[in-house]
Order: sequence, then C-alpha cells, then structure tokens
Amino acid sequence: MSKVPTTVITGFLGAGKTTLIRHLLQNAKGRRLALIINEFGDVGVDGELVKGCNDEACPEDDIVELANGCICCTVADDFLPTMQKLLDRPNPPEHIIIETSGLALPKPLVKAFQWPDIRTRATVDGVIALIDADAVAAGRFAADEVALAAARAADPNLDHDSPLEELFEEQLICADMVVLNKTDLVDAATLATVEAQVKAETRPGVAIIHSAQGAIDPAALLGLSAAAEDDLDARPSHIDGMEEHDHDDFDSFILSGGDVADVDALVTGLNATIAAHDILRVKGMVSVAGKPSRLVVQAVGPRIQHYFDRAWKAEEARRTQLVVIGQKGLDRAAIEGALKPVIG
Repeated sequence: MSKVPTTVITGFLGAGKTTLIRHLLQNAKGRRLALIINEFGDVGVDGELVKGCNDEACPEDDIVELANGCICCTVADDFLPTMQKLLDRPNPPEHIIIETSGLALPKPLVKAFQWPDIRTRATVDGVIALIDADAVAAGRFAADEVALAAARAADPNLDHDSPLEELFEEQLICADMVVLNKTDLVDAATLATVEAQVKAETRPGVAIIHSAQGAIDPAALLGLSAAAEDDLDARPSHIDGMEEHDHDDFDSFILSGGDVADVDALVTGLNATIAAHDILRVKGMVSVAGKPSRLVVQAVGPRIQHYFDRAWKAEEARRTQLVVIGQKGLDRAAIEGALKPVIG
C-alpha cells in the first residue's frame, strides 16, 4: 500500500494559512482531501472559516479540529488518534493537510510520523512555511532584525530568547518550501530584501515562492514527496532533546456578542483597540444586523479584512465571536470594555 501524503502548513499568527487552505480546497480538482486544524484558543474559528468554502473536495466530516492545545505538545493524546481514524476509514483521503496554530513547532509534529501506527501508512509530503512578507518587512516577526539586536546589546535586562524569533526560525528551518504571502502589500525592492532575509534562515535548496491572498496552484504545494520524517537530522530545532516548549508568552481570549449594527464602527473600534493594546491577531465571525450571511473578520496588527462568507444555517445561533491574541499581559478588561459596545 502506498502511504497517504500529508502536507504540514505552518506559519506565524496571521500569515494567511486559512486563506491558503481555502484556496487549496477550492482548486482540488477532484482530489479527496482531509484537513486537520489546530485551533488557537477554545473556539473553532478556523474550522468554521474553512467549512464556509462548501467545497466537495473536503466535506465537513473530513475537517477535524484539534482545540486541546498546541498540536506539537499534544501529539500522543490528540494528533495520533486523529490520524489513525482518518487512515482507518474504508475510503481514506488521498491527501491530508494539517494547519498548525501560529505557536506550533513543526519538528515534533513531523517526528510523530515515525510512530509505528503511522509510519507505514502516511508520510510528510512537505512542510510549508507561510510568511507574511509585509510583517517581516516591518521587522515585527523578523529573526535577525538589526534594531532588535542593538536594543538587546544595550539592555542587559532584556530577554535574549524571544519566542517570536525562535518560532520564526523553527518554521523556516523545517520547511521544504517557503511561501512569501501578502506580496501585494510590499514593493519589489522590499520584497527582494525580505526574500533574502528569509533565504538566510532556510536550508539549502528550499524553494521560496510568492503569493498574494494565498492564491497558489495546489500542484506547487502538494506532491513534494519530501518524506520529511526521514530527514529530521537536517532540520535542527531549539528544543532538540527537550520534551516541550513554552507558550506562556502569549495570551488569548474570546469576545462574544450579538448582532453588530454598524460594521464601520466595528472596524474603527478594532483599529483603535489593536493600536492601544498592541494586539497581534483578531479573528472570528460576526453577526451583522439585517444581513443573512456571516461576516468574517481577520486582523493582523493594524491590517483588518472583512467579508461575508456564507449564510447562517437555520439550526445555528447567530452570534459574534472574536478571538483576541497577543503577548503576555493583555489587558482583557480594557479590551472588552472598548469593544463590547460595538459587538452587541
């Protein structure tokens, strides 16, 4: 029996993983796909965003959400049983796609494919690192930003092991392909600088391709035949030899509300609150008064996108749910106080 190829899509908060996956599903050309989503927080926002595709290539029964914590830290309890259930189906998927959370380290997940119950039936076709080109250009998630290095040298009390930098490095060094996404937000010269910076962090021979809005031909991402689980020594990690990594530098919580009366007021409120509290990410679904469809909201730093994806189902309660993600110390009370008036 041939092994079921599995593609791991990793990337920092807001890099565009869900948008990329929606594009893959909508352009599957008859290939049967299954999707494992590792949600950050305790509400299945990413799963709902993907299910909004309504694509026959990946019916809702083949979309599995793992919301019990970072996938690389819950391999034995969460991920492996999920893989086994997919592989044990009478008609297993032709390709499995795993969307990791923005905090997941790819190497422990790849290593899980060496487990006896998995190794004979599935293989890591490729690890795709999705990078927000505009964010890297701004230095927000850069691994070797000169200004950050100078600040560290000048301040002996500054933490010398930033989790953001390590995550950036981990995702790039494990990648079989790097996708520079959101290239439409930067000019050609900036893009060339970002690509050189990213290339310095990747292994020799790893391709770097460009994307806007995650629009990439699935043939470019699926079918790499990397067998990454057999190549772990070439993918060094900060946590080699350690049991787990620390997520305590991040906070997340959920804002719930009812019907939003004014979308413009919501966007204005989000903009002001994100700037005031240095929020990394806001994502979720909004119920807009008088509208039959859900409004999807995606915010990365000061960039806010919103669009209607599908009609509310008759059996589901209309409600607004937004996940707020930031570094440790978010002032939840202040953020809720600022946004509650506009989310109903």
